[in-house]
Amino acid sequence: MPTERLINELQSLGVRLVDPRAGADSRRGGAGPSDHKAMTIDGMTIMAPVHTAPAFDSPYLVEQPDAFGKSRITREGLMIGEVSFPQQPKFYGLKTADGVPYSRIAVLHGRDVLATTVLQTCIRYQSRTKTCQFCAIGQSLAAGRTIAHKTPAQLAEVAKAAVELDGVKHMVMTTGTPKGDDRGAAVLADSAAAVKAAVNLPIQVQCEPPEDDAWFARLKAAGADGLGMHLEAVTPDVRRRIMPGKAQVGIEKYMASFRAAVPVFGRGQVSTYILAGLGDTPEAILAMCEDLVAIGVYPFVVPFVPISGTPLESHPTPSPAYMHAILQPLSRMLVESGLKAVDVKAGCAKCGACSALSTYEKALSGDARGTC
Repeated sequence: MPTERLINELQSLGVRLVDPRAGADSRRGGAGPSDHKAMTIDGMTIMAPVHTAPAFDSPYLVEQPDAFGKSRITREGLMIGEVSFPQQPKFYGLKTADGVPYSRIAVLHGRDVLATTVLQTCIRYQSRTKTCQFCAIGQSLAAGRTIAHKTPAQLAEVAKAAVELDGVKHMVMTTGTPKGDDRGAAVLADSAAAVKAAVNLPIQVQCEPPEDDAWFARLKAAGADGLGMHLEAVTPDVRRRIMPGKAQVGIEKYMASFRAAVPVFGRGQVSTYILAGLGDTPEAILAMCEDLVAIGVYPFVVPFVPISGTPLESHPTPSPAYMHAILQPLSRMLVESGLKAVDVKAGCAKCGACSALSTYEKALSGDARGTC
């Protein structure tokens, strides 16, 4: 099976771990790829679901590691390949000057990406009538695995250590949406400026579209190399049903903000996250991607993975065939337009661990650079 098809299957169906200890440092709850485990297969580090209901019934089984840290992955008793697990980063063993464990400030995604949620609270999360139905931003805070607000000084301290001790290559800063028309851009600008003053690390910042387009230049001036503004779903009906609060910022506003941000950050350095499997058809997703690519926005399409404790915890994951119907034509669209993941400076698209999209791109272009 081609690597891109195998990764697509692993991310849609999840994997079962023979040795539960192999998933001990996987992430549960919170923002980003929760209930997943990082694993490397054929040189590509991916995030695969391990703690979700579909994963418990997955046909893919990861066996106990051998003496060299390699684990066989099998399907119905047949060996498919080998996987290995990234080591726990050294910076996790440290604390900030004010006594907070570094792992509560930022975490490792994939193999060499530092990720943080600057504000672990969100105005959308306060009410079930407004919250995004897939979101678990409050879970890790309630469990004490993170803190509500990471200060610029804390982020700079952790980022510097992560680069020096673990060779981190780029950083993702996302945030819950606070009150105010900047929608998180202000706190991200302060955070990016502090990190860039401490260490030369490419940074992608992620927030909802601010009302004032001037924030894009301010974020760039503060040190952000890329920007993510995440649609999640691409049709108004699905957005209203799945994310009733966030849907109040309409698709038209997102598209206008994309058109304003691309000249500031450059083609391919502005991206959006699209969760496939929430109700949008492949045709609708591809039509939106075509519009985004024309603007110069990289559409990072990932399979929706339900997170325990959220209203969508029992929602089915998209089938591998559904994802293939999107990722194959989308990868061709991206390669032909010159918006390839390997050219992204920082962020989710550069990492690529949550989607098989970049491996589809490489299968077309033969470009093996830039995996994380």
